Amino acid sequence: MDSKAGEKFVEEACKIIMEEVIQKANDVTEKVCEWRSPETLKKILDLEMRDTGESHQKLLQLCQDVIQYSVKTSHPRFFNQLYAGIDYYSLVARFITEALNPSVYTYEVSPVFLLVEETVIKKMIEFIGWEEGDGIFNPGGSVSNMYAMNLARYKFCPEIKEKGLSGLPRLVLFTSEECHYSMKKAASFLGIGTENVYFIKTDERGKMIPEELEKQVQRARKEGSAPFLVCATAGTTVLGAFDPLDEIADICEKHGLWLHVDASWGGSALISRKHCRLLHGIHRADSVAWNPHKMLLAGIQCCALLVKDNSGLLKKCYSAKAAYLFQQDKFYDVSYDTGDKSIQCSRRPDAFKFWLMWKALGTTGLEERVNRTLALARYLVEEIKKREGFQLLLEPEYANICFWYIPPSLRKMEDGPEFWQKLHEVAPIIKERMMKKGSMMLGYQPHRGKVNFFRQVVISPQVSREDMDFLLDEIELLAKDL
Repeated sequence: MDSKAGEKFVEEACKIIMEEVIQKANDVTEKVCEWRSPETLKKILDLEMRDTGESHQKLLQLCQDVIQYSVKTSHPRFFNQLYAGIDYYSLVARFITEALNPSVYTYEVSPVFLLVEETVIKKMIEFIGWEEGDGIFNPGGSVSNMYAMNLARYKFCPEIKEKGLSGLPRLVLFTSEECHYSMKKAASFLGIGTENVYFIKTDERGKMIPEELEKQVQRARKEGSAPFLVCATAGTTVLGAFDPLDEIADICEKHGLWLHVDASWGGSALISRKHCRLLHGIHRADSVAWNPHKMLLAGIQCCALLVKDNSGLLKKCYSAKAAYLFQQDKFYDVSYDTGDKSIQCSRRPDAFKFWLMWKALGTTGLEERVNRTLALARYLVEEIKKREGFQLLLEPEYANICFWYIPPSLRKMEDGPEFWQKLHEVAPIIKERMMKKGSMMLGYQPHRGKVNFFRQVVISPQVSREDMDFLLDEIELLAKDL
């Protein structure tokens, strides 16, 4: 390998990243996406790997192409997912970790990043309201939920780690109809079975109904099953609903059930003194999943599982005591070798980008980010109410704004099956047009018997009121002939 040529390539590639990604991140005149069909994109991009390497000039052009045809998630008008925007401090942290290429399992190979993770976890635990606790950063909120499910099962029957599933009673868990789909995947992956996930009814706002939970726990017991876990949600994916944690915790305490709170989306409200009330009662949870890469913009991926237990339960559940990594006679305090708490061996230093961003902005800056986001969401809600053709599904309590756009041809149509079927077809057409134009990206979905509607999510601090106005104007423009 030619080091000098490699250094030159990195330098030139970084210049492209700076000019084409970072400097254009806030430019609303740029397209959010340069849509091409899969077959067309395959022809544009030279995807084939060959026996001989390509020239640096060709590789730099490939870098340009990759950037051009990728979705610009840092664009102020990217509203498609529960992540968006750009945080420059987090980005620099990612550059550093990519260059250093560390793996976070032992202090000897990752001293700085292990200390950073420990510090960040302690701070996050403070915001939950626990006096002590444990935790680990994972590759995604789905994995954090799986960790929690397995940890709850291990707490319920520790012998499962060595003896496996044979001889166990039928284990069942409870979660809301609005939970993240990772709960079903985790139950399947862990051998619990999706039929043993009891989905609890929710109210019209998407919140779990505690009385229904109590009924289902009693039903499971009468069936001879062994309930072991309740998973509540703080910030559901579609409606942004927060389950009543205090009432759910009462039921968990009554029946001796582990309470996990999936706060992957809503956890960041804990940073805000104004909005932390949304998660009232979270301190009573046994475990919490929280993704700073969502509303706090720490960059994908940055996801923590936090556990109230501080007796080493995580390590007892997951450790394999690999002698080549976790020697007990090292010359330093081996309690800092935290990698055995993870199901992974190699693990990325995801806490570092959150830490550097937090150092840069301070808690006050993070709080302002949350408050500003929710203020903008409130602004959009009020604007929707003023405009003909726009109809809210419900009054939101978080940053998820769900609404229909009723085009001119349907506004005088009688409410009935034909109206709803025609309205169902509107959002996909508008979505196709906005993507092919590249003006913005906005998600839509059907949900629990309701026809397709838009879900607008405010996250990026680069978003302005003008962008909110643009969103509504653009929908009207794209649908003017519908």
